[in-house]
Amino acid sequence: MSDSPERPTEPTDAGVTSLTRVLPADLTERAAGCPFAPAPGLAERRGRGTVQALELLNGAAAYLVTGFDEARTVLSDPRFSSDRIRYPDASQLSPDQVAELAGHAGPPRPRVESREDGMFVFMDPPEHTRLRRLLTGQFTVRRMNALEERLREIATEHIDAMVAAGTEADLVPAYALPIPSLMICELLGVDYADRDEFQQNTAVALSTRSTDAERAAAGGALHGFIARLVAEKRRAPADDLLSGLVHEAEPPLTDAQLIDVALVLLGAGHETTANMLGLGVLALLQDPAQLAALRADPGLIDGTVEELLRYLSIVQLGVTRIALEDVTVGGVDVPAGATVVIATPEANRDDRHLPDPDRLDLTRPRAPHLAFGHGIHQCLGQQLARIEMRTGFAELFARLPDLRLAVPAEEIPLRNDMQIFGVHSLPVTWA
Repeated sequence: MSDSPERPTEPTDAGVTSLTRVLPADLTERAAGCPFAPAPGLAERRGRGTVQALELLNGAAAYLVTGFDEARTVLSDPRFSSDRIRYPDASQLSPDQVAELAGHAGPPRPRVESREDGMFVFMDPPEHTRLRRLLTGQFTVRRMNALEERLREIATEHIDAMVAAGTEADLVPAYALPIPSLMICELLGVDYADRDEFQQNTAVALSTRSTDAERAAAGGALHGFIARLVAEKRRAPADDLLSGLVHEAEPPLTDAQLIDVALVLLGAGHETTANMLGLGVLALLQDPAQLAALRADPGLIDGTVEELLRYLSIVQLGVTRIALEDVTVGGVDVPAGATVVIATPEANRDDRHLPDPDRLDLTRPRAPHLAFGHGIHQCLGQQLARIEMRTGFAELFARLPDLRLAVPAEEIPLRNDMQIFGVHSLPVTWA
């Protein structure tokens, strides 16, 4: 997704982001054979403070937040902005742009005065407040409960298809990706006949194996697809989220805003849950004792989801904020205009909040985590994501009790080149 003021043509987190390009590799690339531990560079920084100076590869000076309390402060304090379109986010700048801003001190100068787009994840109040309130009204308990039953059908259908095809499968395309893909279709009201086109373009746009040209073409096709979908919902509304936004918002949202909102939901709904399912299965298969505990007590599934969210922390260093004024966090003075990068994997393993944080423990009392963020930008789809993971894990391990890896664990390709961590493929087998 573009983070410039121009209209984006790709969904959220499609491809290698500019943030990934400007971060030192040792902070984002998890070590071979240790896919569940934070990147080595993060581990090496332990003990140096919960807020640390960070030099980006584009020459910009930033700050890295590794403490849980400090991360919550940054994510909830209105003195830190999410609006990387209005204010310069150092992680999105070229070296030339960094040099141009080097002489500027004090509060950041707005690059645009008003926002007419729908990229609510990069907005501050009051623009964010309006869109967030509209979306919250669409994520109703009734709608989520209705989707849960449909989700169980989707999960069992895909397990049946894997079993019918033999005794091996790549779990990512066969199971982990289709579940959130089909669920976002249900949520947005995509017609069943159009879902193949929707899923195909989404897969290309979100794949690292796609070239830049292929991703751009797929992103453009998705933009056009959503534009046609918005027009259809205006003409013939149904009981879906997009229809609700089209007809219930007051004042009405523009087509451009509706398309942006749908693209954000598409990207956020796909990448995170799909990678949690894939990496979560790998983590459980690699920890037989924990998997045996879950099999023995299916009632652990809710705790399993929360512990995997904390332990895996697939949103690595993808969350940034811009200081609007001088702020002291964790005893460190962060100057106005500075970019702050949240190290979610480290914040979720802060030993001030839980014992032995580097261990996966499905019986652990529910531990606080930032997998869904914090503050006004906390993930509004977290209830659906939890339902998807709870059902996805439960159905898979119940239906395939002897599920195991089909290749050595060290051969599993990791998504080290992506902002959202996970596995590119997960070959599994069963009897």
